[in-house]
Amino acid sequence: MNRAIRALVITLSSFLFVSCSVNPVTGKNELSLISGAQEIAIGEQNYAPSQQAQGGRYYIDPEVEAYVAEVGNKLAAVSDRPDLPYEFVVLNNSVPNAWALPGGKIAINRGLLTHLEDESELAAVLGHEIVHAAARHSAAQMTRGTLIGVGAQILAISLADSSYSPLANTAIQIGSAAWMARYGRSAELESDAYGMEYMSQAGYDPQGAVKLQQTFVKLSEGKQSDFVSGLFASHPPSQDRVDANRERALSLPSGENYANRYQAKMKQIRKDEPAYKAQEEAIKALKKKNSTAALKYLDKAISIQPADGYFWELRGHAHKMQKNYPLAEKDFTTAITKNPELFSHYLARGMLRYEHGSKSDARSDLQKSHQLLPTQAASFLLGELSLADNDQSQAIQYYQSAAQGGGDLGKQALGKITRLELPQSPHKYILSQAYLTDKGYLMVAIKNSSGIAVENVQVRIDQMSGPYSVSASATLSLPGEMQPGEQRSLKTGVGPIDSVEQANNYRTQVITAHPKN
Repeated sequence: MNRAIRALVITLSSFLFVSCSVNPVTGKNELSLISGAQEIAIGEQNYAPSQQAQGGRYYIDPEVEAYVAEVGNKLAAVSDRPDLPYEFVVLNNSVPNAWALPGGKIAINRGLLTHLEDESELAAVLGHEIVHAAARHSAAQMTRGTLIGVGAQILAISLADSSYSPLANTAIQIGSAAWMARYGRSAELESDAYGMEYMSQAGYDPQGAVKLQQTFVKLSEGKQSDFVSGLFASHPPSQDRVDANRERALSLPSGENYANRYQAKMKQIRKDEPAYKAQEEAIKALKKKNSTAALKYLDKAISIQPADGYFWELRGHAHKMQKNYPLAEKDFTTAITKNPELFSHYLARGMLRYEHGSKSDARSDLQKSHQLLPTQAASFLLGELSLADNDQSQAIQYYQSAAQGGGDLGKQALGKITRLELPQSPHKYILSQAYLTDKGYLMVAIKNSSGIAVENVQVRIDQMSGPYSVSASATLSLPGEMQPGEQRSLKTGVGPIDSVEQANNYRTQVITAHPKN
């Protein structure tokens, strides 16, 4: 076992030794590299962006969220971690889904509320998510992800001299990402079972959890696309879960379902269902580039519920598709007026304004959008605006953010970064290395790793007389231009050299290179 592997194994062993903790719900000893304080911090940091990315908060009827929070807090109070800083929000999203972040940050979509019949079913959903938080299921997933990462490092070192190393690392990374995409079966069953206990202690009928899973199984069999892509991606239903819930319910005292109260609280959402159905049809029409049909559906949605800003934003996109830019901007502005807390309204108007030359107004919108939720599009355009202002440092930061999104825009952002950094730091992008020919003459290999064509490449070669001293230097110029990925060699005029050790006394570095215009 080499030294690097031994160090990693020791590190892994120390993790195992010091990181065992008791699951607050089951009482079992479990490995965890995430502390309770870290859980809370992770949840708080990601709660607002997660809401933004999924439609923002449902604000049409604030009493709905207050009601959900009331039910959630009642369940949290009887949970095994009642002191977590629980929060409950309703998202303005038609996909039937609910989720929990570490530390008790919980969300339920408007689209799921429409599929529930009573308060006991709502309690079943929230109780299930509370167990995910209380039992530290996210921390367990993050811990397993960390250990997989350590395993990947060990394997990478073991295969460092093997041609299979890149393939091995890729497979490990893909495997860990796929595992982390959903809770395991045991975590789901655990959340069902203990969530029903919380329901019972809070006075709810545990049969609500049975009815909930029955509904989900029925809908999954119908393979409704919104369910498949939403709730069932992270909480897969099954007849096994129905049977387990039914058996569990028999051991718990019965309680209330509060059907009338639930239906009364959902009155506005039920009333607006046709508007959200029209919205779904409008989105389908926009994807097919049928702006006329989209506007027809959106006019219907707005006539039912004019307060939802997203209807207006979609209307703006339809008008933009028709090249009716004044109406598009007016619609985007109305969307912002209706809901000034959603990033996408500002992003849509900011992009429109940028495209039509209103750079100052565009900057304001894009900055607000970026503040609410950093996106690739806003980052790239803010980089362009910063570059136009000659603020290269700020531009690079925005481009770096955009580059993380990948795709064509990510490639463009990387190209922008390269063009900005290349003149100041050419050695980061143009690689050089001294080597000996078969006849003992010193050459310099140069490779363009920048991704763009470059010219005026100059390389300095230093002869070292000691570890930190230079006895002689020379500058070599590469004629013409270099295409991305191209590799060329330069003669140094040094040689013949008797040994590789003498050749190793020469150091090279690219000191000049410019993007080809």
